[in-house]
Amino acid sequence: MSTAERPQSPTDASPTDAPTTARAGTGRGAHRGARLRAWFSRVRAGLEHRPRLLFAYRALIGVLGVTVVVVGLILVPLPGPGWAIVFVGIALLGTEFAWAHRLLHWARGQLTRFWAWWRRVLRRKSPLASLVPDAERAEPAGETR
Repeated sequence: MSTAERPQSPTDASPTDAPTTARAGTGRGAHRGARLRAWFSRVRAGLEHRPRLLFAYRALIGVLGVTVVVVGLILVPLPGPGWAIVFVGIALLGTEFAWAHRLLHWARGQLTRFWAWWRRVLRRKSPLASLVPDAERAEPAGETR
């Protein structure tokens, strides 16, 4: 997969895009993180010219990502961060595979829709909900019951 086809990630920035100094108040760690991202960008760019290494790198990312997803799915029924681990695995896969990147964005959209629905349900079932005017529950001007 060429760079144009691969989904963009924070590590895809060119070394010249990385800040050379830390922002005020962020300390030394921010500068180290920028250097690390720049290093990963250079390594990834170097792999583009070596097809065998690129294949091995993508295979490694694929195996690691699938392993993290499977471990997360095993942990879903148990108390703890099962779904979070699944999403971390999909995000890892999304760094190299466009289908995983699309799946991650779709899942984020579904999660956003779920939480919006959940807030509406809680507002409806709250004992104080009838005291608070809500634009969603207000009847349109022309309708009567």
